Formats: sequence, structure tokens, C-alpha cells
Amino acid sequence: MPIRLLPDNLVNQIAAGEVVERPASVVKELVENALDAGATRIAVDAERGGMQLIRVRDDGSGIPAGELTLALSRHATSKIASLDDLATVGSLGFRGEALPSIASVSRLRLASRAAGAAQGAEVVFADGELAGPRPVPQPPGTTVEVRDLFHDVPARRKFLRSEATEFQHLARTLARLALSRFDCGFELSHNRREVWSLPPAARREAEEARVARLVGEDFMRHALYVEHAAAGLSLRGWIGLPAFSRAQSDAQYLFVNGRMVRDRLLGGAVKLGYRDVLYGGRHPAFVLYLALDPAAVDVNAHPQKLELRFREPREVHDFLFRSVERALAATRPAEGLHGSADASRLLPSGQPSRGLPLGEPVAGTADWTALARAAMPAGAELPRAQAAAGAATAPPLGYALAQLHGIYILAQAEDSLVLVDMHAAHERVLYEKLKAARAAPGGAPRQPLLVPAVVEVREDEALLAEQHRDDLVAAGLVVDRLGPGSLAVREAPVALAGGNVAGLLRDALADLAAAGATHRIEERQDELLAALACRAAVRSQRAMTVPEMNALLREMERTDRADQCNHGRPTWTRITLGELDRLFLRGR
Repeated sequence: MPIRLLPDNLVNQIAAGEVVERPASVVKELVENALDAGATRIAVDAERGGMQLIRVRDDGSGIPAGELTLALSRHATSKIASLDDLATVGSLGFRGEALPSIASVSRLRLASRAAGAAQGAEVVFADGELAGPRPVPQPPGTTVEVRDLFHDVPARRKFLRSEATEFQHLARTLARLALSRFDCGFELSHNRREVWSLPPAARREAEEARVARLVGEDFMRHALYVEHAAAGLSLRGWIGLPAFSRAQSDAQYLFVNGRMVRDRLLGGAVKLGYRDVLYGGRHPAFVLYLALDPAAVDVNAHPQKLELRFREPREVHDFLFRSVERALAATRPAEGLHGSADASRLLPSGQPSRGLPLGEPVAGTADWTALARAAMPAGAELPRAQAAAGAATAPPLGYALAQLHGIYILAQAEDSLVLVDMHAAHERVLYEKLKAARAAPGGAPRQPLLVPAVVEVREDEALLAEQHRDDLVAAGLVVDRLGPGSLAVREAPVALAGGNVAGLLRDALADLAAAGATHRIEERQDELLAALACRAAVRSQRAMTVPEMNALLREMERTDRADQCNHGRPTWTRITLGELDRLFLRGR
């Protein structure tokens, strides 16, 4: 066929192939436009999963009547005007493709009233014909109605799923957008029935209420708040405790400068922060907000702007990884925490009983001085200051009372019973000590290989190894380049010298290519240290004395990540006296 220009409507439909995948895609584009317009309330109405109708109403700045027709033209936008604007774009939509692409595969009505205008105006685009603008009653803001999606593109419509499935996708997309902007209120209705209504959230308590509504109450009950800033990067949000891991990555919400993304570099960095505390194959849950200079990130690298390109990917990756790792390192026993094992399933539902039966006191009934003396080895004495105080207070895990079936430690705390899995707890304590020894000055010792391991790689990988030679040496691998595609490993960490050094190097190079950094060697070393700690930890059925049990409890209180063992299993739980009263119906 001869070369010729395509008709405008066909061009728009081709563009719609990237912009509009299903009704959820339409909601994403329209709500992002509303947010860019400064909306504080956005209402989304859908019928038949969005296939029959999607209506998005906002109270934003609106569009002047004279610009409504232009808004449906390709590459028409108010958000950028030059290449410099594109390099530092801060708005969610900026290509000017969404409205004309959506209009080309549906019947679209666009009504708006700009700030200060006496009345609104509308345009209608259907079957390739544009009508308007004409005056209409319209509150300040914009209303977009999209009817009969893909009505004239049957090849696309047949790929849509059932009404229920399409609505689930739509609701999840709007939930992500609602999580991205707490300063805006959101409403969702389906088939003229309200699904949820979220007011604007100005304080952290209101933000957490919105997260609980959209992600789940269970997530918020098992979440840590994270806030960290360094080197022009800032991170805030919530990360799920390791015990709240999931079989799928369906509870992961990541936002960069207010934009929801699904970026492998960032997702991998967060998951790396959970190493040592997750079951194999499990996925963490999180809602995280990363902010950085817009000039340091390219948001135009993906057709749907879901993946990003960073100017300094290694810096961003390490910042995110270290921030999550630091937050999880603080998961250790403390006052006011119920523990990493969820004991609520063992207890009756309902609120804890507030009444104390027969006027019996709860606090102060234990002789903490006697328990503290029992915790000391034979012949040892309490510290003078503690003994002079008369009655010592209980530490977070209290004092050991007994051992149950050679597996669990039972301890009495201020107002609760504490149960500890002694093997899991001891395993974590030993593992953290081994890692601390490796991180001591000088690091893990390297061992020269008797016969250097020659590894054949691609030329670009060999060049990468040459460029990152210092990084590999810091990780424990001394690598020389022998030829265009040949590398020689001359030294390796002592702990890994007898393993598959060639495979380890290839994995490290893959990490360097993807993120500019590698933690692969450290992970392999950690796996070995975890195995050593598991073998050395106290075994089930091993009788422990009271001082030994208390020594383990005190070690747990000082050890990072003591809430989980090396395999991600919980190590302890707490049952309060109120919960025990409820269990035995005391005071009723």
C-alpha cells in the first residue's frame, strides 16, 4: 500500500490502545486530570462495571468554555509548554492524549464551569462527531461522562470481562488514587448504590482510617509507621509486620511524588528490606510514599506512566532498602506490644473486660524483687540501685516462671502472660550476633582460591565487572578481567569459597545491571549464617533453668528483629490479664 496519513479518528483509536485498556483505565485518566485541576472532592459513578457508564465529577478549577473543544484535541494540554517543563513535570497527566483517546472509543460528554464563570458549558463527542460547546447548568468544576465503552470497537470489547470483574479493577484503581492524595475526598458508587465515601484526611489518624478502609483493618493492626529523609529523598508510610506477609503482592502500594507506580526497582528494594524476616516465597504488604526532586526522575518512560526511570537508581534503591530495613530492625519486644504471634484467635471476640472481679487488684500483685532474684544465677545479687528500690519493675518480657513441654517459655510481665518460642528466639539472637561479628572492622575475611574460577560472561557484563570492581571487592569478591568476555574470581569470602562462586558472580552482575548495586553476596553470606544459627540454637525438649530462660528474654529485648526468627516465624506473644479475664468470664 502507498504511504498515507491516517484519519484522525483512527490515530486516536491507536493511541487508545495504550491509554484505555478497560473501564479502570478511563477512571485513572479522568481522576488524575481532576487531581491536577486542584479538586478537593471527586465522585465516580459507574454502571455495569463501567462498561455502560463512567461519570467523574470534581470541584476543581474547571475548563473555560472556549477551551472545551481544544481539550478533545490530541496533544493539547495546559500542564507543560516546553521541554524544560517536561523534564520537571509534577502533574499526573501531561501528554494530552487521554480525553481524545477515550472519546474515540466511547460516547463522551465533557461539561465544565471555570472559576468565576457565570455558567457552565458542554461538548459531546459521539461516533466521530463533535457537538458544542453549548451552555448548560453546571456547578464549579468538571463532569466527564463516558458511555458505551468500545461500542464501535467490538474487537476490543470482547476482551472485557464480566461486570463484577471490571468493577473490581475499577474500584482497586480508584482506591490507589485515593491512597495517593489524602487531601482530596473520594466517592464511589456502582449501579446507583454507594460503595464508599472518603472525606479528606488532614491528620495522620484520618490517613490511617483511610488506609484501613481501603487496604484492610488487619493491615493497619499489623503495620509500622515509617518516616525517613536523607540526601534529597524522603519516605513515609506504613509497612506491614513480617508476620502479616501475603502469598501474593496484592497489598503493595507505592507512590512517587504522588503518582502511583508499579516499579520493579522500587518494589525489589522494599522486599530486600524484608530479608531475614520473611518466609520464602512470601510478599510484604506496604503503603509507601517516596518524594524526590522531579528533575531526578523521568515519569515518561512507560505508556501508562507506571514505571519510572531515575537519574541515580542506585541511590534511590539503597535509600528505600535501608529505610525499610532500619524500621524492621526495631521490631523487638517492648511494653505495650502484643507480640509477633497473633494470640487473638485463641481468645473470645469482643472488647476486653474493664471490670476487676471482687475488687482484687491486678497491678502490684507480683513480687518483682523476688522474681528478679530468681532470675539471677546462683550467688549473684541484684544491682544495688534496684535492690534499694524495694520492688523492681518488670522488663517488657517479664520474668520466666516455667518451661512448657520443653518448647515454650512462660513469663509473667506487669499485666500479662508472655509466651516465647525458645528455639526461634535463640536462633534470632545468635544470627544477629554472627552478622554483627561479620560487620566488625575489617569485615568478613576473604580467602584466595587455589585455582581462580574463570567465568565466561557477555562483554557488557565483563565491562560492568571492571567498572564496579571496588564494589565487588567490598562485597568479598576479587575479580579480574582476562578478556572481552572472561572474568577470573581470585578471592571469595571464606564462608562462600567452597560454593558456586561462578553463579554468585553472575547473580551479582545481574543486580549491578538492574540497580547499580548488589546485595547478592551479602544475602548468600546471611543464608549461611542463618543456617549456622539454626543449628546452634537451643533445641526443643532441652531443659532450661530459670536464669537461662531469663537471660534469653533479656537478650531478646536487646536484639534487632527479635520479633521473628531467621525464617520469618514469630517468636513471642502476650496475653493480657483483661483477655484472660474475658476467657474465663471473670467479672461477669
